[in-house]
Amino acid sequence: MTELKFSDLVEPVAVDQKTALRITVLGGGSFGTAMANLAVRNGCDTMIWIRDAAVAEEINQTHINKRYLPDYTLETGLRAVSDLELAIRDRDIILVAIPSHSFRDVLKKIAPFISAQAVVSLTKGIEAKTFSFMSDIIRVELPEVPYGVLSGPNLAKEIMAGMPSGTVIASESELVRYAVQHALHSALFRVFGSDDVHGVELGGALKNIYAVAMGMGAAYNIGENTKSMILTRALAEMSRFAVKQGANPLTFLGLSGVGDLFATCNSPLSRNYQIGFALGSGKTLDQATKELGQTAEGINTIVQVRTKAQELDVYMPITNALYEVIFENAPPMTIALSLMKNGHRSDVEFVLPHHEV
Repeated sequence: MTELKFSDLVEPVAVDQKTALRITVLGGGSFGTAMANLAVRNGCDTMIWIRDAAVAEEINQTHINKRYLPDYTLETGLRAVSDLELAIRDRDIILVAIPSHSFRDVLKKIAPFISAQAVVSLTKGIEAKTFSFMSDIIRVELPEVPYGVLSGPNLAKEIMAGMPSGTVIASESELVRYAVQHALHSALFRVFGSDDVHGVELGGALKNIYAVAMGMGAAYNIGENTKSMILTRALAEMSRFAVKQGANPLTFLGLSGVGDLFATCNSPLSRNYQIGFALGSGKTLDQATKELGQTAEGINTIVQVRTKAQELDVYMPITNALYEVIFENAPPMTIALSLMKNGHRSDVEFVLPHHEV
């Protein structure tokens, strides 16, 4: 069967360079690179900041991100830089694709160069120890800037291959939502809007937990019935936790909730799925992380969310079971058992009361 190439069905977009937005992506990982490449295709004046000057120069010369996206050629208009001041000054939108453990430090470094730029997080995670979301960190470190978060079922390699995808830009600012849509929306990449910043952010962070569980299950060849139960009970866990954090549970019915959950839990391209599969195959956490060579936010998120759920008294059996398997050497079947043993509960969250026995 011939593979359909969607990009062949799309007409090129005419671009007015006089009105082109000036975009900088901080971080040269797979997703940051994919978003930078999209922005260039949409006619934006786009830079990508990478710490290592040699890697930045290599990308400028070869138009390939050899570490993260070696099989894809980048747009020639994309400029890679290692000078942080150059990357930030006189730009319109800063897209931050930095792992959660480094997110705050990078914002502190760019603060002297911020004037009127909007700052948008592409990072799906929670800061260790503080339980801060990336939007919380932006508000603290850059209190005057308009901000937002971008999240959705966005596997970078599929986006680079030109497969139709969608994402969500969440911001309380209509101008930020519109600007990001203008920069990234295209015939093959739809950008939907939301004002539920915490809900969209929570969906992006929490689904990583369940991708680890699904990868682990795949290593044990679990059946489709079991996969379906994990996915739906994961959605229930996410909704319960999100409501306690002030988010709108309806947000989880969209791309940033069930959409991202489905994609991340079912794709071997997902870093968290890969970590789970490696753990289910008998490898240690250190071995799995080293082999992946990229950040899998789900492991940190399991620790943070389990602690917070206990504080808030939120029922999260999958998260608890994963913690026990990864950090307390419980057998992987603990996850399946956690779904089966805890009494009678209603199917859809917030519809019927639960009766635990």
